[in-house]
Amino acid sequence: MQFFSILYYAWNGTSVSVLFVLMSITLKDSYGRAIRDLRVSLTDRCNFRCFYCLPHGEPPIAPKEQMLSYEEIEYVCEIFVSLGIQKIRLTGGEPMMRRDIETIIQKLSRLKTPAMALSDKLQLVDDARKKTAGPVNDKLKFIGLRDLALTTNGYFLPDRAQSLKDAGLDRITISLDSLKRDTFKQMTGVDVLDRVLQGIRAAKQAGLEPIKINAVVVRGHNEDEVADFAAFAREHDVKMRFIEFMPLDSGHDWSRDDVVSGREIQERISEKFPLTPIDVARGSETSSRYRFADGAPGEIGIIAPVTEPFCGACSRIRLTADGQIRTCLFSTVEHSLRDTVRAGATRSEIVEFIESVVMKKEPRHYINEPQFVAPSRSMSFIGG
Repeated sequence: MQFFSILYYAWNGTSVSVLFVLMSITLKDSYGRAIRDLRVSLTDRCNFRCFYCLPHGEPPIAPKEQMLSYEEIEYVCEIFVSLGIQKIRLTGGEPMMRRDIETIIQKLSRLKTPAMALSDKLQLVDDARKKTAGPVNDKLKFIGLRDLALTTNGYFLPDRAQSLKDAGLDRITISLDSLKRDTFKQMTGVDVLDRVLQGIRAAKQAGLEPIKINAVVVRGHNEDEVADFAAFAREHDVKMRFIEFMPLDSGHDWSRDDVVSGREIQERISEKFPLTPIDVARGSETSSRYRFADGAPGEIGIIAPVTEPFCGACSRIRLTADGQIRTCLFSTVEHSLRDTVRAGATRSEIVEFIESVVMKKEPRHYINEPQFVAPSRSMSFIGG
């Protein structure tokens, strides 16, 4: 059983209200890590050709029949949420290349409904608790998705940011590796910097906030721009996140010499804009977060999986566009949820499959070990 129920009786002064609460069992791996975040890739197609992802041009595209349908994505995501997933991030490839993406956003946004629908009753219980002497369980967890986000290269946002928001998307992360036109073109393979900047403005206008901007920092390409990006964060009040270059390129040309460490990134920014660490528990967050010491708007995040691994608190699991569960970004083994679903498995059998796969989640990645083997699939297939 994945759920158990509690009947909570609350006296509001004139009558007794009964609150029926469904509680979910937390999905955990063999190391006791709670799995709360699900990355769902909608497509392996992309209209950019970033050299750190697709250095050799057009990749082989998975046949359409191998891709999960929107109905299948909705079904398995509902099961994941029932098992304790609180955040879903839609990725790619470029997820907005999937036709009618607003349709799946609308479907998934409904997974947030139960908690919202109970808000009035929760207030009633909260008020009643002050009038009752009996013990109350303070650890009730209500089923429902808390956050629905999207990672995109920003190309389609000028025309569709508002429709994403209207469909139920909460927030957005936009990839932006350079503020210089020539460098942007060299890193992404396309000459569309102005359109991406328009997309950021459109996302802000649509209220898809907080907006996060991701930049992969690669030595010899854009490390001289980190302070410029910090200035961009201050000017536009966005969360600027810098990511160490990881071995996820399809050509397997990654070299440690190309990695700009998180420490170096922080030092380069602090030379121009002193930073102050944000005093919050990092938990399962991927980034170390900083605010500007002078109180300027915006935020800096540094994601350093190569030089400062954070695997010990990892809460993530991934579902590829063709329905494979990946327990780590660097997994060399995949588990076909698609085949399980299409074989006619019952809901309880799908739950058992998911739980068994999660128990196989790796303790950490092995980038810094001699035996490290890069994933056979590039980031465009895995999903960011």
